[in-house]
Amino acid sequence: MIICDGCCCGRVEKGHNEVPIDKLEAAWEANRLGEAVKLTISDCLGPCSMHNVSILKNESGNIWLGELSSWDHYEAIVEWAIKSSEKMEGSKLPKILEDRRFVRVGESVVRLKDLV
Repeated sequence: MIICDGCCCGRVEKGHNEVPIDKLEAAWEANRLGEAVKLTISDCLGPCSMHNVSILKNESGNIWLGELSSWDHYEAIVEWAIKSSEKMEGSKLPKILEDRRFVRVGESVVRLKDLV
């Protein structure tokens, strides 16, 4: 799990929503996720056009998320991490995050919801 806190992500002065780093770290600790699902706060992950970007890593690869705008989005990430750490069948991406998924194509991004 990688959370961007770089040049654009979380920068309210640029019109983006805050990235709730303290709340995420507290949730990780409260749920004893530790190394089971490592939380990494990173500098710029790009692509900045999506702002508030995160990468969920699982056995199938990386799931890119962007335009995370509320605690509900981050809370869903915590829920995903808990289920993933317990190796539960329900560790699929929470529904609230589905429309936040995108893929990188070179320097561009394609929202998965636009492909349907």
